[in-house]
Parts: sequence; C-alpha cells; structure tokens
Amino acid sequence: MPGMRKYFLSASLALFVGTTAIGATAMTAPVQASEIRYIVNNMPITSADIQHRNAFFRLQRRKGDAANEMIEQTLRLAEAQRLGIRISDKQVNDAYARFATGNKMQVAQLDAIMSQSGVTRQHFKEFIRSQLAWNQALGARYRAEQSGAGLSSQQEAVRNMLKKGGTKPSATEYMLQQVIFVIPPAERKSTLAKRKREAESLRARFNGCANTQQFAKGLLDVTVRDLGRILAPQLPPEWADQVKKTRAGGATGVRETERGVEFIGVCSAREVSDDRVAELVLQNENANAGADELGKKYMDELKKKAKIIQR
Repeated sequence: MPGMRKYFLSASLALFVGTTAIGATAMTAPVQASEIRYIVNNMPITSADIQHRNAFFRLQRRKGDAANEMIEQTLRLAEAQRLGIRISDKQVNDAYARFATGNKMQVAQLDAIMSQSGVTRQHFKEFIRSQLAWNQALGARYRAEQSGAGLSSQQEAVRNMLKKGGTKPSATEYMLQQVIFVIPPAERKSTLAKRKREAESLRARFNGCANTQQFAKGLLDVTVRDLGRILAPQLPPEWADQVKKTRAGGATGVRETERGVEFIGVCSAREVSDDRVAELVLQNENANAGADELGKKYMDELKKKAKIIQR
C-alpha cells in the first residue's frame, strides 16, 4: 500500500531531522546496570531499552513516555511475527543508510551521533525494524478491512467515486532508468569522490534512455536498470521529488546510496487516467486519511490482549 508505506516511514523518521547540529555536542549517557522493567507477552523490556528511548526523545527534541513506546514497539514486532512478516537485516541496514544519506551524512557519522547521544545504533535500527514491520501489518489490516467493505476491485472503487460526483483522476506515468555506480563497502571511503565525479560526468551526457547502456560499457562497475512504468504515487519517497522535477529525457541529481552513487533517468512521462490510476489514487487518499486512526485502533486491540507485567 504505497501511500501508507510512505506515511508511516516518513512520519516516524522525519522527527529525527536536524540531529546533526546537536550530534556534535551530545554526550553519551552514563552506562547503568540494566534490569528488566516490563515483560510483554514473555518478551523483556529493560531499563537500558527505556534509557535509550529517552535519549532518542532528547535527540528528536520531543517529550514522550519511553516505557509505553517500548511496550508498543514490542507489540508491533510480535504482531508482525504472528502475521509471518519478516524484516531482514539488509532491509534495516538499507533504510539506516538511506536515512544517513537523506540527512547529508555518512553512515559512520550517523553511527557516531547514535553513540554520542546515548541512543545507540542498534536501538535506532530496532526502531526502524519495528516501523517497517508495523507498516506491513497495517497494510494487511487495511486491505482486509477494505475487502470486507466490498472495495476490493478497481471497478468498484471507481464506481463509488463517480457516484459521489467525482471525476476519474489522472497521474503521471514515468518510464525510468536507474544508473548505479557501485562502490564496495570496503572501498567507499577511498573511492566515493572519484565515483561521484564519474556519475556526474555520465549524467551530464544523459539525453534519454536509449544510449545509457552504451555509455556505461566503458565504465567499471556501473549497473543500468530499466525500471519500467511507474505511476507518480508509486515513486519511492527518496526519489519522488527529484523525478517529478526532471523533464523527460533528463536525469535526476546524483545521490549517495548504500549501493554507491546513482541517478535516475526519466525516459518518458505522460498523464494517464484509467481504473488502475483511480484505484491507486483513492487507495492512497484513504490510507493517509485513516492511517492514524487505524494504527491507534490496532494498537489498542493488541494492548487489550497482551499480558504486560511491570517489575
């Protein structure tokens, strides 16, 4: 469910924007002996977990109930496991690296901020894991509720919209090409600047997708991937703004990613209006409008069923 995925990931992580400024002065919290504070469905929450979450609040410059957040995080992960949702370490590491890049940092810099602030890299990564897992659980719940309401087909969604006096929405459909200058992790520090120059050089010559493969042949460790047709609401959040600002036949700016450095070529762009577009637009609107309410309702249900023991 693209709309809900974007909402929950960005809503959770965007709170962290601006930490670079305080990372330089943040001091590591004193290490204390860790004790079990809560047991949630046989899963322990320790005083160290709560301490790390409080440090996370300070880093975000917000207030919150750290113990309650850790209880809810534990319930989210347990529910995802019950549903068979598995978030791999690679998914978490990729999201962590994207977050560093999005805040104009190297992963090592983000690691340092996590350590200096008392959050720790592992605590933040588990937070990311829980958000990714919860997003999938919410998506499954949303689809089940929509299906139960008889809105499972494209035709039904469009019909309901038109009954309310609406017009069939349109969206931009892109043909995209991804160009990746691969950098092995062990060589990132020594070759990043050189690879960025190579990527910028190829990007400057980009004038459509037909010749990219030929241009890339003479370059070492360059991958060109045709991404096919993608509607605007389906664009990954980290690329969406740049793609929308790029004319057909042009390329986005070069970005550092966990794979190396890369850019997206916009092969073509056109406005389309059909049942698939209508369903996607409606789905995103409904998901974003009801995301908070659905998440609260779902969590309330999990808490009522849970066995929570305070030590």
